[in-house]
Amino acid sequence: MKRLNSQLQHDGAPLELILLIRTLLAGCKEISFRVSQGALAGVLGSTLSENVQGETQKKLDVISNQILKDTLRDSGYVKAISSEEEDTVVPCNPEGNYLVSFDPLDGSSNTEINSLIGTIFSITHAPQWMEADDPSAFLQPGTQMVAAGYVLYGPSTMLAMTTGRGTHIYTLDKTHGGFLLTHPNVKVPEETKEFAINTSNERHWEEPVKNYIGDLLAGTEGPRGKDYNMRWVAAMVGDIHRVLCRGGIFMYPFDKRNPSKPGKLRLLYEANPMAFLMEQAGGLANTGHGRIMEVMPKEIHQRVPTILGSKEEVETCLTYYQTDK
Repeated sequence: MKRLNSQLQHDGAPLELILLIRTLLAGCKEISFRVSQGALAGVLGSTLSENVQGETQKKLDVISNQILKDTLRDSGYVKAISSEEEDTVVPCNPEGNYLVSFDPLDGSSNTEINSLIGTIFSITHAPQWMEADDPSAFLQPGTQMVAAGYVLYGPSTMLAMTTGRGTHIYTLDKTHGGFLLTHPNVKVPEETKEFAINTSNERHWEEPVKNYIGDLLAGTEGPRGKDYNMRWVAAMVGDIHRVLCRGGIFMYPFDKRNPSKPGKLRLLYEANPMAFLMEQAGGLANTGHGRIMEVMPKEIHQRVPTILGSKEEVETCLTYYQTDK
């Protein structure tokens, strides 16, 4: 099996980007070990603190964030980082050529039940005319990403990543500590019979989403003419991994509870990197009103509605937004 370095070189990634990715993944391997220790290491449970999102931090959130922050800050390749767990950007090397945004432990509430969790990241070029502590350096659309992916901490530790030359999935070989290419050039099936959405929020959805999900639930007797299954992991990394591997549609749409938060998922370190992976695998990624990767961010913790997955299913979903106008 091909090693990560070989595939990155084959895809034309520059040496400094390869070294940065290797550094980032060294931190993820440390997180994988900490996660695997669980209660044995006393890392489960919540802290008494909240992050900038107003969410109670898990111990592993804090640990994972610190591991990645220290690893990337010491690398020399990174000008600054932004994280779900940090109020603002963290300056690193003023001469660094890259910016890294990440959710250090997506789905961290799942640590209490030993279910799927992961790290999501995106990498862009750092504007050299901006200071390392300037948050506006990160306000670039997803089309400017040079690499993105996630590391899934499950029965095996897996990496899904793209540098713009297709989406590849690697598996961590713990016998020698390297990621090996196990699923090259992943292609999302264009059609599907699976959907992922938190239906407990239905009363807060906009009409297009209510109508679309209603038609899926109607099954063979409804306008779609086929039965659908719902799957929901409650960790974006788990749901997106399933969609990449066997198709489906994943949705976290806008809901009416708080107009200042148009969706739950953060653009820079959740929606954008997953959109990049999905598009490179032949799928689509949309807010319901436009391509996710073309959204111009206004602040580093901006949220967006998210529709990701199999091409034909996403296209069908979007027609419900058009007919509702």
